[in-house]
Amino acid sequence: MIISLENPQISASFSTKGGELQALESKQSNLKYLWNGDSNFWGKFSPVLFPIVGGLKEDTYFFDHQTYHLPRHGFARDRAFEAHKIADDEVLFLLKEDTESLKVYPFNFQLGLRYQLIKNTLRCSYEVLNTGAKDLWFSIGGHPAFSVPLKPGLKYDDYYLEFNQDKQLNVHQVTNNLIEEATAVIALTTEGKLPLNHQLFYQDALVLKDLKSNKISLKSDKDSHGFDFHFEAFPFFGIWAAKDADFVCLEPWCGIADGVHHDQELRNKEGIINLAPGKEWSQYWEVTIY
Repeated sequence: MIISLENPQISASFSTKGGELQALESKQSNLKYLWNGDSNFWGKFSPVLFPIVGGLKEDTYFFDHQTYHLPRHGFARDRAFEAHKIADDEVLFLLKEDTESLKVYPFNFQLGLRYQLIKNTLRCSYEVLNTGAKDLWFSIGGHPAFSVPLKPGLKYDDYYLEFNQDKQLNVHQVTNNLIEEATAVIALTTEGKLPLNHQLFYQDALVLKDLKSNKISLKSDKDSHGFDFHFEAFPFFGIWAAKDADFVCLEPWCGIADGVHHDQELRNKEGIINLAPGKEWSQYWEVTIY
């Protein structure tokens, strides 16, 4: 089922499958800011990554002397959420544990995805509640894909990403979905710009553990339209596109794929969040379009 939101400036639509944002449009310019989900390249739009981010070593983790298996990025993106439309400009999607999830993830939880339209900004909030009697261990992250180019007639490499606090990116290599310890440096311009080109992502995502910026903007010297992507307190970040696809994913993560030397114990997973019974955790990112 598709849920639509709008205010005087922007409109957005979402699917109950995965609680996924699937469209974001300016009502002034009629520009579509989100990727179109072309399955020839990548058939998703903005999936939530839960209860893990990235891949597990051998798709396996250990918890309390038991062995469990999860696919890359977990299961929430493929589950049906309950939709609660709060207003014309706000919707809350909820997912809870069930018999199937408990087979692969032995925790009681409630995952909320709250979307709000605030003028020309879309805010996505993650709200995790521990509904069980034991500690909840989880990771979570965003994976929104934005259309590039935005303006007809322009090319992918007419655009760049502008970082508000970084002058270089220390990128961790990804090998078989696992994170290497060594980094490669990508220098930015003196203005903090990273020119986009498809070759940037031929080896996989740019995985960042020490990003200083809390805002990344998509801009072009040939286009007055773009957006600001704002995020706080996400310790990891990914930037990705499918090979030769006309989009870029900006991915704020609370959690990260296993390292190549990880012992596969869930409690020892890098970036894992530990939430006590009855407690709630929340975080958000937002995109402002213009």
